[in-house]
Amino acid sequence: MRTIIMTGASGGLAQEIVKLLPDDRLILLGRSRAKLEKLYGSLSNAELVELDITDSAAVADFSQQVYDKYGVIDVLVNNAGYGIFAEFDQIAPSEIEAMFEVNTFALMNFSHLFGAQMKAVRKGHIINIVSMAGLIASSKSSLYSATKFAAIGFSNALRLELMPCQVHVTTVNPGPIKTAFFDQADPEGTYVRAVERYILEAPVVARKIVRIFGKKKRELNLPFLLNLAHKLYVLFPNLADKMASKMFDYK
Repeated sequence: MRTIIMTGASGGLAQEIVKLLPDDRLILLGRSRAKLEKLYGSLSNAELVELDITDSAAVADFSQQVYDKYGVIDVLVNNAGYGIFAEFDQIAPSEIEAMFEVNTFALMNFSHLFGAQMKAVRKGHIINIVSMAGLIASSKSSLYSATKFAAIGFSNALRLELMPCQVHVTTVNPGPIKTAFFDQADPEGTYVRAVERYILEAPVVARKIVRIFGKKKRELNLPFLLNLAHKLYVLFPNLADKMASKMFDYK
């Protein structure tokens, strides 16, 4: 039986991932114990943990408790994250700090703590759910993209450091997924309607993620069209900027 930890377990994508793991020991983290109970209270294979992932001391205590109880985990899924779509000069400094705390620093902290345990036993898999916004920037997503670019850069370096220890690090970079994420990021629904042809179904993304558990895979970029756009973005940056200002300025 594999032991799997997942942050952001209350989210729509996490719920679909959990459905595909009935035979694994799951440690599911969220901000609200009540919400976790509502979603997963009936599962015998799930341990539900209310945790503020931005509290580094609490996360350190949690990692030690998990190690004492289960030993080294097999898979860490850093899934927690949120977004705000707005012009950069309309974003308050407190919002900048808050988003980095969740989208970047928490991911790094969990990877540091559990990655060290995996390194010691020379096995394990860290899966960081990031975003295509960390590969392709667009207007009104400067803060969100910054947190995701940072997460990808960290993951790429960590992958190289852990590779000799047989520990895998994978970034999953999906485009927009049909979940409650956009209730906060796009409350008017303008962006969702504009990019409807690119929107991914959560069950489809979940299946692709679960298939790579334990496998040596560098990244998973979805959907195909946005992955192709990323390749063009890298090869022809000036042209990509012009195209992005027209194609992706939906927010």
